[in-house]
Amino acid sequence: MRRRRRRRPVRPTLRRRLTLTTLGLLAVVVAVIGVTSTLALRASLLQQVDDRLVAAAARAGSATRTPPADPADTPLTNDNDADNRPPWFEGPGQDVGTVNVVTGGQLRSGYIAPDGSYRPLTAAQLATLLAVPTNGTIVPVSLGNLGSYRAVAGTSDDGAVITAIPTASAETTVRGYAMVELLAAVIGLALAAVAANVLVRRGLRPLTNVAATATRVSELPLDKGEVSLSERVADADPATEVGQVGAALNRMLGHVERALTARQESEQQVRRFVADASHELRTPLASIRGYTELVRRSDEPLPDGAGQALARVEAEAIRMTALVEDMLLLARLDAGRDLEHETIDLAQLAVDAVADAHAAGPDHVWQLDLEADGDGDDEPTTLVTGDDHRLRQVLANLLTNARVHTPAGTRVEVAVRRAGPDVVVRVHDDGPGIPAELRERLFERFTRGDASRNHTSGSTGLGLAIANAVVHAHGGTMTCTSRPGSTVFTVTLPAAPAAA
Repeated sequence: MRRRRRRRPVRPTLRRRLTLTTLGLLAVVVAVIGVTSTLALRASLLQQVDDRLVAAAARAGSATRTPPADPADTPLTNDNDADNRPPWFEGPGQDVGTVNVVTGGQLRSGYIAPDGSYRPLTAAQLATLLAVPTNGTIVPVSLGNLGSYRAVAGTSDDGAVITAIPTASAETTVRGYAMVELLAAVIGLALAAVAANVLVRRGLRPLTNVAATATRVSELPLDKGEVSLSERVADADPATEVGQVGAALNRMLGHVERALTARQESEQQVRRFVADASHELRTPLASIRGYTELVRRSDEPLPDGAGQALARVEAEAIRMTALVEDMLLLARLDAGRDLEHETIDLAQLAVDAVADAHAAGPDHVWQLDLEADGDGDDEPTTLVTGDDHRLRQVLANLLTNARVHTPAGTRVEVAVRRAGPDVVVRVHDDGPGIPAELRERLFERFTRGDASRNHTSGSTGLGLAIANAVVHAHGGTMTCTSRPGSTVFTVTLPAAPAAA
């Protein structure tokens, strides 16, 4: 069973992390302030309730020692008789909702309803209040449908007096304050998120410029030719951390530019030396070949083995001449020498190259696949602009490699096609393929399919390097794909303009 690859989590950007961190810290501060202020407000309100409770309990205690007023002077407000009303009910200053329980000779209890009337307590409410300790400690109690209360109990001459005041007003105030605070925190955090994003983006703008500069530098062709690194970070202020990064990148780019300039000067010197040396070697090599041929054609008898030695000298001179010519061509291409520019039909070049390859390697199967030109009246569609001799050399090198590095009986097919604005030449063979370690450096100079120093095949290791350089000099590309049983070299060149 194939194991599924776990996807690596996508890390957020630095801007997002900074914004989230700022908002997180701000949210913690807002939460701490909100909770602290809410608890402080609640404590203050409960203290006010306790102060009112102590005052109400004092009034209730005084009322139990004051003779009740004449029932005839105060009309009844409910169905209870005057004897069952608590004495504090007729006393001054008791708020709506105040609950009192008086124990002694007769248990009397009740609370002041919102309409100012006296209402009795239920048995459960009375039991809750009777459980309040009589040591003067204020305790919270819940009286069922009446809600939450703060209660205190004290003793008097004729029993205990229990007083309770509702905390609903304080709790409502605290809840309202908490809701307003929460709403303000949400709005404030939203505004802070927008502001933090803008400020962080502005603060990281120099870092973005550093990344953009590094990206532009990475896209420059630094592998060859004269290089000018004019890219620099504009706002590299050394007073800031990001500015220090930009200044360091600028120093590094300056160092790289100086190193590339020195490398280019060294390469120019090497190219000039190779070109000069190759040019100078052509004359003595031609002389060697001429003298060996002259000696071989002489009528005078030669010592034993001299003819074979002269043949070897001539063969090696020919091979060295080819090597010198190849090196001289590469030096000229490296120096950017202009090639010939004429209109060439790649299909015709392919026909000639396959004919030459068939004559040189009759033990291979050579096939040609050309694009049809319709009814024959139209101009060929495989026209390019370039150097006829050099492009013939490209095709000859590709077909020579296919012949030399594949066994007899291998099928080699050359196809020429028009593909949009380009003309594509494909050389395909069904040979053993190219090893992977060789494909990575296939177009480098002096790369041979046989790593040994045996030169019996005449290979200099410059054929594909020259072909690739010629194709690039024409503004095209050359690629290779290979596996056992299939190797394809693809040459893509810009098609000639229609006016051609």
